[in-house]
Amino acid sequence: MPPTDHAAWRALTEHRHELDGLHLRELFDRDPKRFERFHAFVGDVLVDFSKHRITDTTHRLLSELAEQAQVPAVREAMFKGEPINRTEERAVLHTALRHRGDAPVLEGKRNVMPEVREVLARMRAFADDVRAGRRRGRSGDAFTDVVNVGIGGSDLGPKMVTTALTPYHHQRLRFHFVSNVDPSDLQQVLEVVRPDTTLFLVASKTFTTQETMMNARSARAWFVERTGDQAAVGQHFAAISTNTEAVASFGVPPEATFGFWDWVGGRFSLWGAVGLSIMLAIGPERFDELLDGAYEADLHFRQAPVPENVPVILGMLGVWYHNFWGAATHAILPYDHNLSRFAAYFQQADMESNGKHVDRSGDPVAVDTGPIVWGEPGTNGQHAFFQLLHQGTRLVPCDFLAAARSHAPVGEHHEVLLSNFFAQTEALMRGRTAEEARAALLEHDASLSPERLSLLTAATSFEGNRPTTSFLYPLLTPRVLGTLIALFEHKIFVQGVIWEINSFDQMGVELGKALAADVLRDLRDGEPVTGHDASTNGLINAYKRMRRE
Repeated sequence: MPPTDHAAWRALTEHRHELDGLHLRELFDRDPKRFERFHAFVGDVLVDFSKHRITDTTHRLLSELAEQAQVPAVREAMFKGEPINRTEERAVLHTALRHRGDAPVLEGKRNVMPEVREVLARMRAFADDVRAGRRRGRSGDAFTDVVNVGIGGSDLGPKMVTTALTPYHHQRLRFHFVSNVDPSDLQQVLEVVRPDTTLFLVASKTFTTQETMMNARSARAWFVERTGDQAAVGQHFAAISTNTEAVASFGVPPEATFGFWDWVGGRFSLWGAVGLSIMLAIGPERFDELLDGAYEADLHFRQAPVPENVPVILGMLGVWYHNFWGAATHAILPYDHNLSRFAAYFQQADMESNGKHVDRSGDPVAVDTGPIVWGEPGTNGQHAFFQLLHQGTRLVPCDFLAAARSHAPVGEHHEVLLSNFFAQTEALMRGRTAEEARAALLEHDASLSPERLSLLTAATSFEGNRPTTSFLYPLLTPRVLGTLIALFEHKIFVQGVIWEINSFDQMGVELGKALAADVLRDLRDGEPVTGHDASTNGLINAYKRMRRE
C-alpha cells in the first residue's frame, strides 16, 4: 500500500505538528540521559542520534512505520535471494559477497557461495602475485602502478575505499582511477605512468559500457604504441566482467578475468571482483577485514529488533525529515581526510537507488523520494557551506564521521580536527539565542550603539535545532570502513521499502544514453542538424562551427 495509508504515517503526521516550537536544547535540558538512550554501537562504530528532533514517541512511531511497511519481511526476502528487484527480475545479493558464515546463501535454489568464494580465492592469488612481484610486466620489472578503468560503481566504490585505506597501501604500488570519457581524465594518468610497469584493470560487467570501453581501448592503444608489443597486452590488463568472449577478444587471458553476477548491482559491487584494486592496494588479509566489518553490520541489520536496529533508525530518520519536515537534501561530512570520497560514493548509492517516481507496482509514488545527497570533508566544509547549514533557511540533516585516533599523528592536528567535529554538531543543535549573542557582543565592546548592537545581534544569532547524526570510531581500519559502508547501504534499502520503490534498478539513466548515440551520429556528420528540438539543434550546430574554426 502507499506509505501514507499506514496508521503510523498518519500518526506521525499529527505528531510532527506537536513538535513545532520544541527545541533540541529543551529536549537535552529535560533529559540528562538522552545520549544514553539515543546512541548505539555496531562493532566499533558508535552512532549518536540523540541530536535529532525526536522524542520517545517519535522513535516508537517511526519503528511502527517500519514494521507496518514490512521492512523486516522485505529485508528477509533480500537476504534469502528472492527477486526483490522486480523490474529486472533479479535477486539483490551483494551481501553474499561479504558473507562470512557457513550457511548457504541461495538465489532461488542455488547456493551462490561456492562461486563467490572461488572468485575471491582467484583474486587473492592474483593480488598476492602482483604485490609480491611474482606477476610482472613484459620487461620483467614488478608493477609500480595500477590503473582502474571503470565508471559508476566500478569506479566510485574502489576509488573511495582505496583512498580511505591509504595508510594500508602496498609501498611499491600507486593507484589511479579513470572513469570520465573526457580524454583529459585518461591522459593525465597516462602522463605519469610507465607502460612496462603499469597494470590496467578494466571493470565492466558486460564489457560494453561506452565510457569504460573507450578508455580501455585508448589505454591499450597507448600501451601497444609505447611498447610495440601487442602480445604483452595480456600481461598488463586484467578484466572484471562476465563477457568472457569480449574480454578474450580484447586480449585478456582467462586467469586475469574475474566475474560477478546479475544479482550484484554496480553501486554495491566493491565487495567482490570490482574490488580487485582494493585488494591489490591493501592485500587479501586486509580485504577480508573489510568484508568482516560489513558482515558484522549485516548480522546486526538482520537480527536486531527494529527499535534498536541502527540502519532502520538511520533510514527512518531520513524519512522523518524528508517527508515530514520538508528536508530535500542530506549532507555527509566526514572529519577524516581519508574519507574524502565517501560522500561522492553515497551520493551515487543513494540517489541512483532511491531517485524514483514510480512505486514497485509501476504507479506514481505517493510521497517524495530520494534526498539530494552531498558533502565534503571537515574542516574544509566549514569554510565553504557551513554558513548555510547554521543560518540558512533550509533544513539540512547532516551525518558527521570521525576517528578517535589518526593514522597521521602530527602535533595537535587531530585534536583540533576533533574539537571542530564535536563543536559543529553542538552548535547546530544549540544555536545562539539573541540574548546570548547580545551578551557576547557587549562583552567584546560595551560601547556599541543601540543601532549597531541590534544589527549585530540579529546577524550573530541563529536558531540551532539542526539535526545531526555522529559516527565515532577508534581508527579508520578496513573493518570499521566495512561496517560504515554496510550501515549506509542498509539505510538506503530501508528508505526504499518505506517509499514502496525499487532501490535496485536505474532506468532513469537509459534515455540519455540512447539519445547520446543518436547525437554522436549527428556529430560525425558535417551537415547542419535539424532533427532535434531547436535548442539542441542550435547547440550542435554551434559546436560544429566552433570545431571548424
